[in-house]
Amino acid sequence: MQLSSQEEYGLRCLLQVARHEDLEPLQIAEIAQREGLSFEYTAKLMCSLRQGRLVISTRGQSGGYRLARPASEISIWEAVTVLGGPLFSDEFCSSHPGNLRDCIHSTDCSVRALWRWVGNEISKILRHISLADMDRHEKPMGLWLGSDNFSTVTNEEFNKTKANDLVQIGKIAPNQ
Repeated sequence: MQLSSQEEYGLRCLLQVARHEDLEPLQIAEIAQREGLSFEYTAKLMCSLRQGRLVISTRGQSGGYRLARPASEISIWEAVTVLGGPLFSDEFCSSHPGNLRDCIHSTDCSVRALWRWVGNEISKILRHISLADMDRHEKPMGLWLGSDNFSTVTNEEFNKTKANDLVQIGKIAPNQ
């Protein structure tokens, strides 16, 4: 199972806007540069996020994008759904009929039950993770999520990486 590039890059762009929440609106060129994306592709992603009412745009020289609501009120599930739709849609089965017009399992399918369950479980998890929760480096995020892969991160490392993030986006001055 994979996320689409639109979901991955769109979420990354949205996180850039979230990390800039208390500052001036963030412009497409700046988002594109921070994420290593083309201006055109970033503009397309930001348009989808605006249409999904996750960001608002302001025109003009000092314009750009801001979150439509506080980062703590926007779930990762909402963002992924806006960017790519549900993980498992009702149309999924009709697009996999094999060589037939209709799938032979259209009325009784254990595979459909599995994917529907997986989609629901992922939805439940991602509905409880907000953009604000994502304002961490990878190791602290892994710890926050409860992953054993990051159990060796110390509090000092956690605090240092968080401070470096804040310096990078201009929320605090270096050595503060």
